[in-house]
Amino acid sequence: MTAYEKKLADLIWEKEPIASGDLVKLCEERLNWKKSTTYTMLKRICEQKLFQNQNACVTSLLSKEEYLQNQGEEFLKENYGGSIPGFLAAFMDRKRLTRRQLEEIKEMIAQYEEEAED
Repeated sequence: MTAYEKKLADLIWEKEPIASGDLVKLCEERLNWKKSTTYTMLKRICEQKLFQNQNACVTSLLSKEEYLQNQGEEFLKENYGGSIPGFLAAFMDRKRLTRRQLEEIKEMIAQYEEEAED
């Protein structure tokens, strides 16, 4: 997703469901876009199966959280062969984690382990 597509996606996620005419007005106010720009960007993100524009009503097909999860998984797969430990090792080689960050990671792992046991 390009930076411009992301700006539009964020607006839709914030306001959905939103009438396409209202989206055009919102993009004009917030992004200084013309109607044609909004519809061009909307068409692109609909083609990516992120949103739909049916009966002049724009809604998401993926929530922002689902989209970000997919992006994170793709990043891990492309850059670290899908390995979370590999990513953490690379990250920790360059940046020291705070005690709080370490505790948060430990809590996430503990919660995951509990859910896996159920």
